[in-house]
Amino acid sequence: MFSEIRGFAGDREPIFMLTQTSKNATRRRVHERIRKKLLGTSERPRLNVYRSLNHIYVQVIDDLKGVTLVAASSAEGNQEPRPRGGNVASAKTVGKTVAERAKAKGIDKVVFDRGGYIYHGRVKALADAAREAGLKF
Repeated sequence: MFSEIRGFAGDREPIFMLTQTSKNATRRRVHERIRKKLLGTSERPRLNVYRSLNHIYVQVIDDLKGVTLVAASSAEGNQEPRPRGGNVASAKTVGKTVAERAKAKGIDKVVFDRGGYIYHGRVKALADAAREAGLKF
């Protein structure tokens, strides 16, 4: 938390108010710290997760070339009946889908980038489903 001076009280003492940082700003800071340590290569690309309020998005990225190799999300069109939106069931479906697409492109091993989110709930469900479908991380 940061504090700032917002004026003076009657006898000229400064009044300090705490400014709030948003959860997303904190998540971005954590993600930057994680990204300093993670790097996706051609042999072992990075599996990146983005979680919005309504959907979950995942990409397999080769950072050396700056190319997205595989992507999947819960916002994709209706190819088959599946759970929609921001829930654990749709995260499992997206994890399985991205693993199948990665295996089809010859990608077996990845580095998991949780994107600054806590490894819990939808993020954990996606990771577990991707592992069960054959990705190693």
